[in-house]
Amino acid sequence: MKINLPDGSSKELQDGSNGLDLAKSIGAGLAKSAVAVSIDGKQRDLLDELPDNSSVSIITIQSDEGLEIMRHTLTAQILAKAIKNLYSDSKLAIGPTIDNGFYYDVSTKTPISVEDLPQIEIEMKRILEKKSNIVKSLHSEKDAKKLFKDKGETLKIEIIDDSDQTDNFQIYTNADEDFIDLCRGPHLPNLSFIGAFKLTKVSGAYWKGDSSNEMLTRIYGTAWRNEKELQEHLKSIEEAEKRDHRKIGKDMDLFHFQDEAPGMVFWHPKGWTIYSTLKSYMSDMQKKADYKEINTPAVIDRKLWEKSGHWDKYRENMFITEIDEEHANEKRVNALKPMNCPGHVQVYNQGIRSYKELPFRLCEFGSCHRYEASGTMHGLMRVRGFTQDDGHIFLTEDQIESETAIFIDLLSKVYADLGFNEFEIKLSTRPEQRVGSDEIWDKAELSLKNAIEKLGLEYRIDEGDGAFYGPKLDFVLTDAIGRKWQCGTLQLDFNLADRLDAQYVAEDGNKYNPVMFHRAILGSFERFIGILIENYSGNLPLWLAPTQVTVCSITDEADDYVNEISEILRSKNIRCNSDLRNEKISYKVREHSVSKVPIIIAAGKKEVSERTVSVRRLGSDDTSMLSLDDFATSVVQESLAPNK
Repeated sequence: MKINLPDGSSKELQDGSNGLDLAKSIGAGLAKSAVAVSIDGKQRDLLDELPDNSSVSIITIQSDEGLEIMRHTLTAQILAKAIKNLYSDSKLAIGPTIDNGFYYDVSTKTPISVEDLPQIEIEMKRILEKKSNIVKSLHSEKDAKKLFKDKGETLKIEIIDDSDQTDNFQIYTNADEDFIDLCRGPHLPNLSFIGAFKLTKVSGAYWKGDSSNEMLTRIYGTAWRNEKELQEHLKSIEEAEKRDHRKIGKDMDLFHFQDEAPGMVFWHPKGWTIYSTLKSYMSDMQKKADYKEINTPAVIDRKLWEKSGHWDKYRENMFITEIDEEHANEKRVNALKPMNCPGHVQVYNQGIRSYKELPFRLCEFGSCHRYEASGTMHGLMRVRGFTQDDGHIFLTEDQIESETAIFIDLLSKVYADLGFNEFEIKLSTRPEQRVGSDEIWDKAELSLKNAIEKLGLEYRIDEGDGAFYGPKLDFVLTDAIGRKWQCGTLQLDFNLADRLDAQYVAEDGNKYNPVMFHRAILGSFERFIGILIENYSGNLPLWLAPTQVTVCSITDEADDYVNEISEILRSKNIRCNSDLRNEKISYKVREHSVSKVPIIIAAGKKEVSERTVSVRRLGSDDTSMLSLDDFATSVVQESLAPNK
């Protein structure tokens, strides 16, 4: 049999050979580190038989894919078995991998808390000592259900019942333990590849994500190739907790949430100052890039959402409002807009557009609402009410490449100004739920791929994660501690203009539908501000800081001078506060440092007599003495936004 390798070469193997046989034929080192294979782009177990003339690559434990498989095996075979050993009444649900780790959901009468995790870890390590082989077998629906019925695993039976399969259910067995699990795989061939791990937390989760179902216990963990990698990750978690925007936001008095408006932000004066400053900066940047800023209604009749396709594809995430016939002259069903696209098309449609007007760029700081399950909301990072820095570009097909380049240039400048010099690009392709023909999707995906490749930029494919109306480029930031944040997006749409009757008159005198780009740079103000807070650990650049300078009196005799300094700075548009409290200067400095004020000025008798200021920068114990005039001049220049 012939096997095609990633480098373009091929190998001749005996019929019935598996991934391990292939690895051995290439080299002993590869065979030693091999944990799985990719067959024609799909991950399979290492010992699966290889089809003739297939394209195969070996997945090693050193690779990202290998690490993911190790985590998958750890949760499905080791954590699950340890829970069964310690909690005999437990029933297993699912155990997937997540970013940097894994979890397992179980139903148990015996409560499991964080305090129980060390004992579960001990049991996991005991199971691992044997370094057992993991064996896969395939079963019919009937046989699989019987196996789990005999073990009382009712949730596994539900999974089988919900499956579209009727045959070839994969069941994995620990060769040295009386344990089986239903799993999509692949798994490690044996447990000797398991590295270092730690269980991290316990939470609740509804079975199948449905609040009408049983509340299960979810046990989280993280796993790495070795102890060094594990400790580095745990340190990064500790650092992330210190940077949590919710804690810092409270310390800085920026915002709050409350039960009467779940997922909606109550912005405090200081938080709104950050928001407004960022908005002003973005408005200026977009104006310079030839965008026309607009504003569209928050509530729109369902008829438009039906025409756009959102009613069918996105309704479950929309807030619906209905006017009662008893209290109104008409009955209408409206929706709070979850996005701005249909409204922007309505603005474009006012008047006859010529090809000479394209590209036609619109932008809006649009207030949107989307229903998010209560368990998924997380501070500013995931909310129900948010503002998008939304934009739509109406263009011709031959303008796709140039507009892609122009947008990425703008996005790069904004990110650099905000402190992010690194970002990745993902090309997200057609999802299962979508509008438009495959032919249109083929054209859209190829157009976007060609555009990004022409710019010479690296990217990766994210299969199936496109918008329902078109493929997209997603831009992923890296923050100060190495975390990834997907923020900006450029979505290519060949569908919506046609659905909403948007047209332009071409050079030949005929009317055509424009192509649309849906684009955002920040994504949402709420989430991006949360990212900024965590990236800077609250120590925002001076131009963004809600309070830029606090002037503190050392003695009562300096009160008038402190007020004079503050008035001078405020007259120069510096966001400045006075602190005249009868407290020690060390106490004041400490308190304003917690509030993340970038510059703290102290003034006492000496400063009054010499008309100077004692300047301390956030994070530094050093002070500098400057004349009031020199400080005022320098701080004005320093406080300007990067685009000024």
